[in-house]
Amino acid sequence: MKATTICCVRRGGDVAIAGDGQVTLGDTVIKHGARKIRSMRDGKILAGFAGSSADAMNLFERFETKLDEHSGHLTRAAVALAKDWRTERALQKLEAMMIVADHEISLMISGTGDVLEPDEGVVAIGSGGTYARAAATALLRHSDISPEDIARQSMQIASEICIYTNDQIKVLTLRANA
Repeated sequence: MKATTICCVRRGGDVAIAGDGQVTLGDTVIKHGARKIRSMRDGKILAGFAGSSADAMNLFERFETKLDEHSGHLTRAAVALAKDWRTERALQKLEAMMIVADHEISLMISGTGDVLEPDEGVVAIGSGGTYARAAATALLRHSDISPEDIARQSMQIASEICIYTNDQIKVLTLRANA
């Protein structure tokens, strides 16, 4: 997926999600400061997307609907969205992926029906996702810095490697004691 990079890092009870701001159309940069992450449910859930902008907006709306249907239960809402995404004809053509997180769990959701929880506290998607994930995993294992700082530094590293990821990084954080 040549679209963006989203990285989510969890340590202790804190979780941070970061996204770059680049929007491309083919090999042309259209926008540098797009916001691809957002908080939901009064700041209790974080979400980020990689893929087509219109498709991602559709998925954000549908995910919020699923959260309402499942009383804010993240895993149930994610599974319901993945099921619809896999089975509904209109959704099957969407080209995007999502990461969602709350105080307890981080999940990656894909159109193939995957709802995956990472083994470690890191999940990343998009064109620079593997770079960001590798950097975040190393920082998580070998430093004591916050999830927010790990996510930001990992995205910076990804932006230096992936041409579809820029350094206009936005980060949202859920704190354990907030």
